[in-house]
Amino acid sequence: MGLGNPGPDYEGTRHNVGADAVRLLSSRHGTGRLRPEKGQRAVVEELVIGGVRAALAVPTTYMNESGAAVRPLLRRFGVEDAGGLVVVHDELDLPPGRIRVKLGGGLAGHKGLQSVRDHLHTPEFVRVRIGIGKPPGRQAGADYVLRRPPKAERALLDLAAEAAADAVEAIVTEGVEAAMNRWNGDA
Repeated sequence: MGLGNPGPDYEGTRHNVGADAVRLLSSRHGTGRLRPEKGQRAVVEELVIGGVRAALAVPTTYMNESGAAVRPLLRRFGVEDAGGLVVVHDELDLPPGRIRVKLGGGLAGHKGLQSVRDHLHTPEFVRVRIGIGKPPGRQAGADYVLRRPPKAERALLDLAAEAAADAVEAIVTEGVEAAMNRWNGDA
């Protein structure tokens, strides 16, 4: 599941980089068009990654309500354990463009992750964290994540979305540990 905010006002913002990565996966392995599905609060696509059946989703809720899409999606696709959910999201605590894979743990104040945790009643889901860096000076975090980055930073975030898509592919085909070893090695 790629986190972001719906609508054209939020396209290309730092906060939507998780949704960008999931849409990229859809282009790589599916139709490139996630579609609304009855009873879901997300656009979805079922596809196969490396011989493994997977479902991609981007909630149609706002970021802070992302969790409302989780339970129906897990039920719909027969995922019984929160560890079978991969959430791709922006991360202020990583420099722009850096990728990290994590299983469970804290939420670092990320409202979308908090919503997912609250709806699942556990933080034990997989995360692919895409670094967007901290806001400069005294700029509020909310203002920073909802803005479109300058051209040079946008290029870094586009590369990071590619790497995040690669990380999701590795999680699906090789497992979380292998993906963590690959993307967390330069920490």
